Amino acid sequence: MTAAFAGKVAWVTGGGTGIGRAGARALAEGGCRVVISGRSEATLAETARLIRDAGGTVEIRKLDVADKKAVARVATAIEKKHGHIDILVNSAGTNIPDRRWSQVTVEGWESVVRTNLDGMFYCCHAVLSGMRRRRDGVVINISSWLGKFVTPLAGPSYAASKFGAAALTETINAEDGLQGIRACVICPAEVATPILNRRPIVPPKAEQERMLQEEDLGRTIAFVAAMPARACINEIIISPTYNRFYFGGREIDQVKSTARKK
Repeated sequence: MTAAFAGKVAWVTGGGTGIGRAGARALAEGGCRVVISGRSEATLAETARLIRDAGGTVEIRKLDVADKKAVARVATAIEKKHGHIDILVNSAGTNIPDRRWSQVTVEGWESVVRTNLDGMFYCCHAVLSGMRRRRDGVVINISSWLGKFVTPLAGPSYAASKFGAAALTETINAEDGLQGIRACVICPAEVATPILNRRPIVPPKAEQERMLQEEDLGRTIAFVAAMPARACINEIIISPTYNRFYFGGREIDQVKSTARKK
């Protein structure tokens, strides 16, 4: 057990797969009592099994973060049962295949922004009052390389929501750092997670193996959460050493080439 996590309760959204699953596992390995939320009971159950098999403590609260009333209910239930939420990891996120301006629909835009930005706000809003009362707490919001640098690969809804996530995160530090609350936005470049399957062109397996892996982000989340209360890591930008946003990749180049032709 990591001393920094003794007695801590962590709530991880998007905990069924990808970065959320890795973050939940890393926090549980460090000794946190972890609550995982997501929309899929099957993936949440698999994450819970992995954590329990490794000796960790976990419970499941099924949730669609785009539902603000459900978010408030889940946060209240966690605090009622455990007394506090010390660490919030907002990892729930999505994108759509038809994401370009020439393809995206109003409904597609709304589905991405409701999850990636509105849902993040709802979860932060639900935990901050309790953190203020205790004058302690860590919020970790997962954004993206595409929330720092604009490329045609993201699409307007994903880019806008991920840029917004960074701004939202820093407003917490600006207002609530005085209350002992620390917020960090993590902006990873390509990570080999299931969301890649929603790209118009799915990267080949050999390329995915060169990307960041889920466990790399799990270690990053645990590192941020374990920092002493005096230290706030405002932002982390992390990329694969072989960063295709610099060097190119078949489907990235194809998307950019198509954009130039239009």
